[in-house]
Amino acid sequence: DPNSYRSLSGDEEPTDIEVVLPKEEGDSDEETQSPEDRANDLNADRFYRNLAEELSDKILDSIAEECVDLYEDDLRSRDEWSKTYEEGLLLLGLTLEEKTEPWDGCCAVSHPLMAESAIKFQAEAITETFSAQGVCKTTIIGKINDKREKAAERVENDMNWRMTTQMKEYRPEHERMLWNLSIAGSAFKKVYFDPSLDRQTSVFVSAEDLVVPYGATDISTTPRLSHRMRKSLNDIKKLQNAGFYRDIELEEPPENTKQSAKDKVTGVVPVGDTRLELVEMQLDLEIEGFEDVDAEGNETGIMIPYIVTFDVYSREIISIYRNWKIDDETKSRVQHFVHYIYIPGFGFYGLGLVHLVGGFAKSATSILRQLVDAGTLSNLPAGYKTKGIRVQRDSDPLTPGEFRDVDVPSGTLRDNLMPLPFKEPSQVLLSL
Repeated sequence: DPNSYRSLSGDEEPTDIEVVLPKEEGDSDEETQSPEDRANDLNADRFYRNLAEELSDKILDSIAEECVDLYEDDLRSRDEWSKTYEEGLLLLGLTLEEKTEPWDGCCAVSHPLMAESAIKFQAEAITETFSAQGVCKTTIIGKINDKREKAAERVENDMNWRMTTQMKEYRPEHERMLWNLSIAGSAFKKVYFDPSLDRQTSVFVSAEDLVVPYGATDISTTPRLSHRMRKSLNDIKKLQNAGFYRDIELEEPPENTKQSAKDKVTGVVPVGDTRLELVEMQLDLEIEGFEDVDAEGNETGIMIPYIVTFDVYSREIISIYRNWKIDDETKSRVQHFVHYIYIPGFGFYGLGLVHLVGGFAKSATSILRQLVDAGTLSNLPAGYKTKGIRVQRDSDPLTPGEFRDVDVPSGTLRDNLMPLPFKEPSQVLLSL
C-alpha cells in the first residue's frame, strides 16, 4: 500500500527503517498512536502554517531588508567562482562560432575534451543509478525474519514505483544533475512535497542557483542557504490559491534581457522573459511574537530555523515557515537539499572538469585552431604585389585549374609578386 508509510528525504544516512504494517484484526487507532502523537496531529495545522500571514508589515519589511542584504552579500562573495564557472562553460564548444580575428572566417572549432568527459561520466553514472535491479534497494537493520523481509520488499517495490512511474521528473532531473555535476563540481537535488502536484517531487538545482555565505563548508552546517528560483506570475498564483504563499499582488518585473552563461553556451536568448526571481532562504531568525522559549516559558534569545521566501524585485516576503519537526525539542533544521560532489574541493563547492582540465581544454582548443589556420594559409597563401600590376578580379581567390590574366608593368611576373612565407601545419603542434 503506497500510503502505509511515510518517507523523509535528506542526505544523512538512516539509523533504522520503520515500516508501518497493515493493521490486523483487533487493532485500533488508539492502540497504535500515543497521546503525544495525537496532540501533535491536532497542532500540526497550526505549526506548519505560513507565519507571514500573521506578522505586521513593519516586521515583514524588517525581515525582508535583512534577508535581501544577506543574499546580495553571499552573491558578491562568490564572484570569482561564478566567473570561472561561466568561462569554463564556453570551453564545452556547444555552439558554432563565427570568428573574425585574426581574419574573417578563421577557425572557431573547440576541442571536445570537456564535453566528451562529461558525456562519459553521465552515461556511466545513470547506468549505475537506474540499474536493472531498480533504483531503490532496502537493507534490514537488526534481526532478519520473514515478516521484516516481506515489509522491506513492499517498501522497495513501492519506492521504485514512485521514482520511476509516479515521479515522472525523477530520471530527467537526475540526468541533468549528473551532466552539471561533472562540469561544475557540485550539483543539488531538492526533495519536497509539491502542493500543486499533491505528491513528493525531486528536482535538480544547479550550483549557480544555490548560494551559501563565505566560509561555509557543508550543507548541513552552513548558517544560511538560498535557493534562487524563476517563476511566472501564474505559477505563483497557483501556490497562493493553494495557501502556500501569502495572497498579495506582486509586480511583474521588467523584461529580463541578461543572458546567463548557460544561455550563451546553448544559444538561447531571453526574449519576453518576465518571470519573477524568488529566493527561498533557510536561515536562523528571532521573530517578534514567535520567540524561542524554554520549558518554563521564558524567552531564550536563541535564533531558530525558518524558511523565508521573498521576491527580489519588489522585496516582498510571501512566506515564512518553521523549518524544524514539530516534535523536535532541539529545533534542528530540516534538510531539503542533497549535495552531490564530483571531487571535494577546498570549500563548499566541489571541483569539476572546469577546474581540473579547463586549462588543458583551453590549450587544446588553441592548438587545434592554429593547426587548421596554418593549413588554410598554406593552401590559400597571401602576399604582396607591385602597385602597378593589374590582375582581373584580384579580390577573388583562384580556383583549382584557373588561369587569370595579369598585366605586368615591367620585368617578369615573379619579380612583381611576393607570397608571404607561410609554413605547413606543424607536426610538433599535432603531437602536442
